[in-house]
This record gives sequence, C-alpha cells and structure tokens, in this order.
Amino acid sequence: MPTSSASFAVRVTAAIKKLTKRQKLWFAFLVVFFIFTIVGLIGETNVLALVELPAAGGELREGIIGTSGFINPLLAVTNPDRDLTALIYSGLVRYSKSGTLVPDLAERYEISTDGKEYRFFLKPNLVWHDGEPVTAEDVIFTFKSAKDPSLKSPRRAAWEGVEIARKNDQEIIFTLKQPYAPFLENLTLGLLPAHLWREIPAENFSLHKLNLTPIGTGPYKIKKIVRDNNNIPTAYELTAFKYFALGEPRLATLIINLYSNENELLNAYETGAIESLSAVSPATVKNSINTRTTLATAPLPRIFAVFFNQNQTKIFAQTEVREALNGVVNRQEIIDQVLGGYGRPAYGPLPLGPFTTGKTETETATTSAALLTKHGWVKNSETKIWEQKTKTGTTTLAFTLSTSDIAELKATAEILKNTWEKFGAKVEVKIFETGALNQNVIRPREYEALLFGEIVSHESDLYSFWHSRERLDPGLNIALYTNAKVDKMLEDLRGMQDSAKRQEISKQAAEEIVKDRSAVFLYSPDFLYLLPQTIKGAAFKLINTPDDRFSNIYQWFINTEKIWSIFQ
Repeated sequence: MPTSSASFAVRVTAAIKKLTKRQKLWFAFLVVFFIFTIVGLIGETNVLALVELPAAGGELREGIIGTSGFINPLLAVTNPDRDLTALIYSGLVRYSKSGTLVPDLAERYEISTDGKEYRFFLKPNLVWHDGEPVTAEDVIFTFKSAKDPSLKSPRRAAWEGVEIARKNDQEIIFTLKQPYAPFLENLTLGLLPAHLWREIPAENFSLHKLNLTPIGTGPYKIKKIVRDNNNIPTAYELTAFKYFALGEPRLATLIINLYSNENELLNAYETGAIESLSAVSPATVKNSINTRTTLATAPLPRIFAVFFNQNQTKIFAQTEVREALNGVVNRQEIIDQVLGGYGRPAYGPLPLGPFTTGKTETETATTSAALLTKHGWVKNSETKIWEQKTKTGTTTLAFTLSTSDIAELKATAEILKNTWEKFGAKVEVKIFETGALNQNVIRPREYEALLFGEIVSHESDLYSFWHSRERLDPGLNIALYTNAKVDKMLEDLRGMQDSAKRQEISKQAAEEIVKDRSAVFLYSPDFLYLLPQTIKGAAFKLINTPDDRFSNIYQWFINTEKIWSIFQ
C-alpha cells in the first residue's frame, strides 16, 4: 500500500498531465518564481544574521626619521628606538585606547591601603618571542637593571627608592619609601628577557647586539632586518606575535622604514613606499593629506611657555612686568601660524587645564599698558620702549629670549619678539642647538627668559616642574618658582590615591602658579599622525610621547570577515 507522500505525488503528477500546454508553462513559471523567492528570502535572512568583524591579515608600512641603535626599554631615547621598543616589548601594564592603565603581562595587581606596596601577579603561560617562559625573574632583572647606576638608564630616576622582591615565579612585590600615586605609569616599562641579558655586565649593555636584534614579549616580533652597505638597519619587518599577552594582533605585518631626514620621508610617502608617518611639522602634515589618508590627532600633555628667570633680570622680579607681558600675547596667532591650527591655547601649567583670561587680546593689551603706567613705567617718546625711573637710575623693559633651534620654537620666538616690541619692550632672541641649550643655558640657569616645553605626565604630576626643591639642576623648575603653599599641595598629591581629589588639588595648585605669573603659558600642541584609510580600530585618547600611538596597535585591523551573529 503506497504511503501518503507517494500517493500525493501520484495525484500531483496525474493532475499535471491533465493540464493544457499553456497551463503547464504557467505552472512551471510559478514553480521557478517560488523557488527564486525562497532563495532570496534565505539570502536576505543570511545577510541580516551576519556581522562584520575584524580579521587577521594585512600590512602597514610606516616611515620614521632617524636611525635605530638602542631598541631597549632601558636605553631607548630617540623616536625610532622608542617606537620599535613599544612594538617589540611590553610591560606589566599598558595604556588602553581610552587612556587608562590596564594589565598587560600582569593578570592583576593589588595596592596596599598606605599606597606603599604594589603586588603584581603575572598571567600564566607567558612566553618571549624566542619561546622561553616569562617569570618573575625577568621582572626583577629588568627593574633592578633600571636602578643600576653603571647602566646609566634614562629611566633610573623613576626607580630610585623602590625595592623589588620576588615571592614566587608569578608574583612580584614593589615597595616604595613614600606613597607615589603615579607609580603605575612606571610599570609600562617593557621587560627584558633575563635569560639573554643576565650574563652581560651593565656597563656593556649599550654595546650588545641585542639592542639591534631584540627579543621581547610585545605585540610584534622581528622577522627581517634590512641593512645598507654600512650594515646600518634601514628597515624592520615585524610580524604579529601569536602569544602576545592581550591576544594575537590583527595586523599581520608591520614594516618600519627609517629615513635620515624629513625630505626622504616625504618622498617615500609620495611615492607610496610608506603609508603612514608622524613626528613631522604641521605644515608637512597639512601638505601630505590626500584622499587615501586619515589624519589622526590627539592632545599632547605638553606645555610650551616663556619662563622668567628673576635672578638674571631684575625687571622680572616685578609682578606687574610679568603680568603685562603675559597680557599682550596672542596665543591663537601662534597656534595658527606656527602649528597650522593644530593645538590649544594654554593659560596654566596643566595641558588640559580649565584656565582662560576671560578677556579679548585687545582688552588685555590695554590692561597691560595701564598696569605698567600705574607702577611708574613710562614709554619713552623716542625709543617707544617702557622705562621706569628709580633712585639708582633708569630701568628699561629689555631682555633676551633664549630657545632651541627647532623650527616651531624659532617661529614662536619671532612672533613673541614682534608682539612685545610692538607693546614697548626691547627683545633679543637667542637661538641655541638643542644640546647646547640644555647643557650651557638651562642646566646652569643662564637665561633671562626661556621659551621651552614641558612634558607633563598622564597623571599631571607638576612636582618636578614647580616644586621649590627642583629649582636647581638637575631639577626641572626652570621658572625658579617658589611658593610654600604650592610645595605642600604638590607633596600631598604624590601620595594621594583618590583620583577625583587629585584632580581637584592639581587644579588648585595650578591656579596658584597662574596667579604668580612666573611664566607666560602659550600652547599645547596636538599629536599628528597620518594613516591610510584602510586602517581601522586605531584610537588615540592621549599621547604622552609619539610611541604611545602604538599602545593599542594589537587592536588595529585592515581585513574583516562576516560570521553569524550567534557565533560572535
């Protein structure tokens, strides 16, 4: 006896045979139409159910000005060395794309209630690029090496007074003599592999070949080094490290090309040899933007200002003089002409501080003239320069302005000179090579007014720049500023763990510094980074130094893939 399905098929076949030729054609058309409709609905449902996600693969070619010599977390100083170090090495913590510190090689950490002890726990199964396991010994070795005076690491100051102990292979304890809230920043320092470095004397670190062929735990490892006829590296080909602590990077390959100057870099960019670049002048960036690029910007925590040395020039001991010179400066003019608009006016020592004058430039210029007049200054009818009669003679509003031979600073100095001379001051600009400025001018405090920049930490720690103990070399208080009230606040801030309270006290300290007018704060520049539009996932919340742009590079991607949302 036939089944019901077979019986149904027989009846359908019999019915079709009874159809006329014309009816059979219509029936065939309807069947085909039904099939296509069903397929279309399935396809549409499939598209709606799929999501696009980042996929592994792709290549980025970047250009950097300079040569590599110390791809080493303890020795890196130049941009190429710091950039390559950021890619090849990783620390216990790192900055996320939102600008907060997150565990990297560390699985977690604990901070004691008194803020003096930091206990770190390593993630399990960590390995170096050469496959060797990462242990607490590597952590101890790295940070004790940073403290070693014979190594002469530029990171040494951050580790003075810090004791480091190993509890077991996965646990390390840092003990501070005094609470220091920004201490976690120090732990972004990349770790060195003890199994490769431990037998090398500290005084020979800078001479070892591992500085050019480094082994780290970072998101990328070296695949190939291209060298010129003098055996100097000209390019590094890096490949994604499968066992990176935060997951295998999505970009498969990074090629870092090194160039001796900006002209070579730009030529490589224009010919397509490289796709991305940074650390070049705003004018260069503006001229290089095209339809295939994206300009990424981020505020740099840097303050450029003119710092007054009251010990060198007695006129700066008068608050009204410092106030008057501050009042006539047109910050937006400097930002537009020197930075191409890529920056923000600065009115205080915090890069992102909430300080404004509340007045137009015309109003402040009028106020400045009235202020000097009120304190006995008179503009000479012939020279048009402000003068002040005293018992010992006539004081003229004249001074020198020292700065570096960096293009942006030279241009800023000329704008300031023109502004102040138009107001009635006599200004001589002195330009020094950067090394000579640091060694012969800043360290001995041999300047009257100094146009210079300060890099403020992520935690906005102003101690090094404004505490009275830092007035003399090697301190960084180049305004030679002294204020007992500010000293106390800066000291308290160092041990304060409460973030909201820290911000409030920092603001109060900055406001006191602004009131005392020991500097003319000018601007905070933007970090500028040209990337191809094909790069996705790059984020730049806050850049402290150019190498910070690579903090979340393991999340950048070019390729994508579509998968069912239920498998996401």
